[in-house]
Parts: sequence; structure tokens; C-alpha cells
Amino acid sequence: MTATTRILVSSETDDLVGQELFSQLDSVEVIPYDPTTTTLDERQRQAEIFVPPYRGTNRPMALMAQMPNLQMVQITAAGTDEWVNEIPDGVVLVGARGAHAGPVSEWVLSAALTQYRQWPALVRFQDQHIWAHRRFDADTLRGKRALIVGAGSIGSAVARLFAAFGAGSTLVARSSRDGVYAASEMPGLIRGHDIVVITAPLNAETTNLVDEKFLSAMADGAMLINAGRGKIVDTDALVAEVRSGRLRAALDVTEPEPLPPNHPLWSCPGVIISPHSARTVPGTNALCYSVAAQQVGEFLAGKVPSNAAIRIKY
Repeated sequence: MTATTRILVSSETDDLVGQELFSQLDSVEVIPYDPTTTTLDERQRQAEIFVPPYRGTNRPMALMAQMPNLQMVQITAAGTDEWVNEIPDGVVLVGARGAHAGPVSEWVLSAALTQYRQWPALVRFQDQHIWAHRRFDADTLRGKRALIVGAGSIGSAVARLFAAFGAGSTLVARSSRDGVYAASEMPGLIRGHDIVVITAPLNAETTNLVDEKFLSAMADGAMLINAGRGKIVDTDALVAEVRSGRLRAALDVTEPEPLPPNHPLWSCPGVIISPHSARTVPGTNALCYSVAAQQVGEFLAGKVPSNAAIRIKY
């Protein structure tokens, strides 16, 4: 690595805060680029660190092939599954795990409350100018039990928010640790919970984890909340369960994604869908770039960044 490390950072509005934060690191040169371009200029090609944009992260993926000195790719998403198989050999891939805990856990809480307090039904009554007193069945989050699959920063934040509303949580991760069950123990845990929250990353172990068998083990009336990745859930199996009215769901991610206009999930009873927007609130880009700057700082200091993809655990 040269004495001055060159960092290629998007010039889009959401990424300007990243340019500012990276420029505060010692011995770096921040080089802007247009993430819609297909060709880098000579100065941009010399970058050792590549930072895809906050929005539409995958758009400039092909540009990596034009950077012969590339040593690190720092993305602003928490999950690295879409990039991990595209990174050139010898290049470190790093995510922004930790930055999304606040916005995404808030979305999970809002999704649970929206379902329990029957806001979709209330809005439809409002659209018809109907005073629907005692015409809907509301419930409370208090006293419920949630199984949270993914005990990282997002899953742990969800557990804290649920606790504030009087709901208990069981956390599950790949391996057990204090207060966290191992994934191998999960089959015996599913039925005793009112809510299953998915905050795990997508990998070989979690693809189609929530399949027909998993869903059938959930208690009648239980709710699935997916804030992880769409491919973690078997969509056909979920459609069958929610169509029957046995389960409910709140989904920020789907498979396929975007969800086609004619997909049956749109009209399934007891389902609410948001367009992969759980993290999309003001200031999240700054949170992501704050974590990214920390990770780049670790890399420049000769360390393996704590969010390096090879070390990510759910």
C-alpha cells in the first residue's frame, strides 16, 4: 500500500458525508466517482479502497475489474451476501454491521405493533369514513414471546425494544453464547413463541431456513417478521400459511424482490409489506459511513476490520 491510500467514494448526495468522514483519516486521498459510470478515469483506477454508494449499492459492482490496486471494498449495507462472490481474490470485503440496528429494530417494533393494533384494518375503515368502534380485534405486544433469529446488533436491539413494551425474547445465533441459543436448538424453540423475527444474514445456512417445516411449527396465530433477506423464507410455504389465516407476516424483504405486481403475497390476508425500506430514515447514511470510516481506519492500521465478511456472524 502506498504512503497515501486512495479511497474511491461516490459523488451522490447521500455519499457526501462519507467523503467528509474518510477525508478525516490520516494519509488518505478521497477520490469521487459517479456510480452510474461504466468507465473510470486513470486517477480513479488507482484506488486501493472502493466504496459503493449508499443507494443502489450494487450498481457499480463491475467497476472493480478496472482497479488493479484494489485491496478493500467497504459497503454501507449490513449484509454482504450480494457482494461476497463477486470480490476479486485477495480483496477484503467489509460491511457496515451495527449502523442499521436503530432504524431496523424500530421498523420491527412498528411492524409488530401495526399488526397487533390492527392499523391496516383501521386505515381501511377510515378510507370508508367508518367509525369502527369494536369492529376489529386488537391485541397487545405486552406478554408476547419473540424468537429472534439473528443475535447481532439488530436482533439484540429488537430484544431491548420488545422488553420495553413488556415482551420477552429468545435470541438464536449460529453458535450459543451467554443469553443466546445455538441454531441447532431452534427446532425445539419455535412453537413456544408468538413472534418470529428474522434478522440473520443470508448465507448457505440460512437460505430457505424458514421453510414449510419451520412455518408449520409456529403456533396458530403467530407472526413472522422478516427484516433480514427474502431468500431466508420459502415464499410459497409462507403464502400457503397466511392464505389459510393460520399465520400473519410483516415483510421488509421478499423473494423475489422487487415483488411483482401480480404476486399473491400482495393480497394475502394478515400480511403487511414494506419495500426493503426498514433502514431508510434520515441520518442512516451518516450512521453507515461512520461505521465505514471506523472499518477503513482499522484496515489502514494493518488490522482485519471487525466487519470483514469472513468474520460476520449472525
